[in-house]
Amino acid sequence: MDEREERTRVSQVSRIADKRLRDGVACLVQIYGSQDIGKKHALSRIQTTIGRGQDSEIICHQDNVSRAHCRIYSSAVGDFIEDLGSTNGTFVNDVELQSRERLRNGDFIKIGGAIFKYISGDNIEQLYYEEIYRMAIYDGLTMIYNKRYFVEFLEREMARCGRYNRPLTLVLFDVDHFKKVNDNFGHLAGDHVLKQISDIISQGTIRKEECFARYGGEEFAICLPDTMVDRGGILAEKIRSLVQEEVFEFESNIIPVTISLGVSHFQKGETPEQFISRADAQLYRAKENGRNRVCVDDAAENSA
Repeated sequence: MDEREERTRVSQVSRIADKRLRDGVACLVQIYGSQDIGKKHALSRIQTTIGRGQDSEIICHQDNVSRAHCRIYSSAVGDFIEDLGSTNGTFVNDVELQSRERLRNGDFIKIGGAIFKYISGDNIEQLYYEEIYRMAIYDGLTMIYNKRYFVEFLEREMARCGRYNRPLTLVLFDVDHFKKVNDNFGHLAGDHVLKQISDIISQGTIRKEECFARYGGEEFAICLPDTMVDRGGILAEKIRSLVQEEVFEFESNIIPVTISLGVSHFQKGETPEQFISRADAQLYRAKENGRNRVCVDDAAENSA
């Protein structure tokens, strides 16, 4: 390295250092994909490589992550991300990178089966802890509520509806033949399907007083306060139709997707486990009767 190159490098490092001291070190927080969920990775280097290889600064141990998957470049004017010719691509906010791109606070970076959130700004620590709190109630892949939050919401609504004799309906559904999606198209395609289902249902179908959550794996749940079971059945049919009509495409492959749904109504005095079990029984009945259909608890409907 000649003297001019050395001066340039020192000047670059100095500018980065000044920026970091002024603004705080930007970081990535892993929100989905491994045992490292919640871990904070400070972007304190000029270059930070993410990949499966042991020489990467941020290591992801999943098979669908390349050894050197992508790299983040830090400069005085911001942080930039670039794919390194990875097998499965690098996605920022669900859009595959085609060239080097500047990162902005709140961006989601998907690398194989791992998802990171980019955090930058004046108070990194506060933003980080806000993200940790958000992770306690939201699912990192679909960005809808997680099972923990859903169960707490359901318990509160059961207590309220029981006290004031108000109706409460529960919808459970899952993706038909989801294992075949993963086997035939890959786990990244399966993740894409779950995310797309969550997006189409969240947009205009769920009211703010209702709770839509990823209950586990490919299973989802919707809690509908102040809703009779027949209205819950109508909503379930609308959701079934939306999913059936949606085009699911991943890496130029069209993936056939349908869902089966079970609907039940809260009966005063039962436990959350009993309520969920009755909705799950209807979901199982929908599967038994051929899938891609809605089954409603007849006993719940008769008692409503």
